[in-house]
Amino acid sequence: GITGAFHYGLQVSIINSPAEYIQSFIRETWLKRYGSSPSADMMTFMWSFIVSIYSIGGLLGSSSAGYLSVRFGRKKALLLANIPALVGAGLMGLSRLCGSFEMIMAGRLFSGVCGGLAQNVHIMYAGECAPRNLRGLIAITASTSIAAGKFIGFALGLREVLGVEALWPVLLAANAVPALLQFLTLPFFPDSPRYLLIDRKDKEGCI
Repeated sequence: GITGAFHYGLQVSIINSPAEYIQSFIRETWLKRYGSSPSADMMTFMWSFIVSIYSIGGLLGSSSAGYLSVRFGRKKALLLANIPALVGAGLMGLSRLCGSFEMIMAGRLFSGVCGGLAQNVHIMYAGECAPRNLRGLIAITASTSIAAGKFIGFALGLREVLGVEALWPVLLAANAVPALLQFLTLPFFPDSPRYLLIDRKDKEGCI
């Protein structure tokens, strides 16, 4: 669940670093398709859409968190959250190769779904699994992970790292790393005792 919160912080900050390169890519792609450069208003609209569509995805993910966490359990819901994260990373990472800025938009939407879902389920899962004396400490891991994700996102966006024109698709696809980490490690963790007892009626599993 920590990697889900980390992914959220990473995606929130990472889009700001390669902004000029992505906008240049949009202009070049538009020119190749339609034979003319997009207007300033169209550029503003498309860039605003790329930035804001993450929040729309977050709303969709947050809205489905309650249902998925009861239907599949907290742990499986967190595992499911990795699927849109990996799809989004793949779309954004391949966008320049495919010559499609729409793939960036779709990738941001999928990443937002992951962020909204993982953020909400993480708090439930961590709070329900934590021992009583550590519950407060575990609860703040969401905010600290978001802060760490933002910091690393800004760091990766530096020109000395991945914030250059040749590497901006790699930068946008970097959110696949925490998603893969969670996808590989989470199956070894226990399920939520509250979910096992109340939703599954599995008293022995809960104990």
